[in-house]
Parts: sequence; C-alpha cells; structure tokens
Amino acid sequence: MTIFLPPKLNSLPTTLPIEGAVRIDLEEGIPVFRASTTVQSRIEELLAKQQKNPLSAEEEKELDCYKEIDDYISFVNRTIRNFAVAPNQQA
Repeated sequence: MTIFLPPKLNSLPTTLPIEGAVRIDLEEGIPVFRASTTVQSRIEELLAKQQKNPLSAEEEKELDCYKEIDDYISFVNRTIRNFAVAPNQQA
C-alpha cells in the first residue's frame, strides 16, 4: 500500500495572501491553518457580547458558522499533522 505524504515546506510564496479569513503558518515545515486576526477579533467580540446580552439571530448564526469553520480547520490541521508525523513514529 502506498502512502502519500504532504510535501514538507520550508517557506510560503510571498504572493500568497496571508491575511484574509484564514492565515497559514509553518510549524516544522507543516502548514497550519488558523483564523486571521480579523476573524479572531470578530469571534471575541461576539463572545463578549454574548456574555452580557443575548445575541441576535443573525449574530448567533454568524458565531455558529465560525464554530463550524473552526471544527473543519482543526480537522484539516490534524489530518495534515498525522500524515506528516506518521513516518517518524514508525522509524
């Protein structure tokens, strides 16, 4: 059985838009996807507001979408990390 591993990256192209909805960081040559600082700020704003008052239906939906995206990004990051780490654990 052939196992395909993601390529190990040493840097990211400078033309890659890093600041947007998602930013990409490199950790030990492995790309890690994270919410941008803009998105993180909005999530923190909604969570702070939620602690003081109920959110509007639109804000609740927005926060739920961020949670779904976070779950997906976490899954992608775990999958990439597992593929990259697997050969080292077998050695």
